[in-house]
Amino acid sequence: MRSLTGRILGTVIVAALIVFAGYAALFIAPDEKTMHEIQRIFYFHLPSWMTCFTAFFLTFLANIAYLTTRRPKWDWLGVAGAEVGVACCTIGLITGPLWARPVWGIWWTWDARLTTTFILWLLYIAYLLLRGLLEEPERKATLSAIFGIFAFLDVPLVYMSNRLWRTQHPQPVIFGGENSGLAPTMKLVLLLCVIAGFGVMVLILVDRYRLERLRYEFAELRHEVESRASDALFMREKGRS
Repeated sequence: MRSLTGRILGTVIVAALIVFAGYAALFIAPDEKTMHEIQRIFYFHLPSWMTCFTAFFLTFLANIAYLTTRRPKWDWLGVAGAEVGVACCTIGLITGPLWARPVWGIWWTWDARLTTTFILWLLYIAYLLLRGLLEEPERKATLSAIFGIFAFLDVPLVYMSNRLWRTQHPQPVIFGGENSGLAPTMKLVLLLCVIAGFGVMVLILVDRYRLERLRYEFAELRHEVESRASDALFMREKGRS
């Protein structure tokens, strides 16, 4: 009962944060002098990538932990993080072109940042597809953990791409040097949107982890029932003979 109350309270708090963050991004944040209203997508675009990278990093750590310990809970966390990360990555890939079209005049260009990002999305889609193709639980967890570690290598490449190469993307406005930065009100609104985004990520991640745990427990119970039924049938046939 306490767990259910806590989940409901957490959901209400996160929902309130989302509503207020959306209002702040649309109506409180000051107008950007160059891009004007279209720049407000920034407050949804950047948090989606921050939560995406965080979710993939959790998957990376869980993959290493599973290969080290072989404990199923790390496999549950790995797949939960991957699914949340793919969802956030998809949001980033949608909001990016919506922002780019009015500003750059194009929906998409195959520069270093966009190409490595698209590859990242494909890698984690492949991670989830790989899990669906394998039946045996331990083999599924092992192979997907190995592939997940490989897939994460693209994350720092995406992050550093507009620092290492000349891309369509501008230089970072956060930690990007002395000429970068945001107005104080913009920083506060962005912080609020990031907190709201991470709140959503945590809620979904926890529920997805619980679902994967329940799937595992159900599979264990089904295996036990089938094993007992098989033993009972064997004993019955043996008694007849």
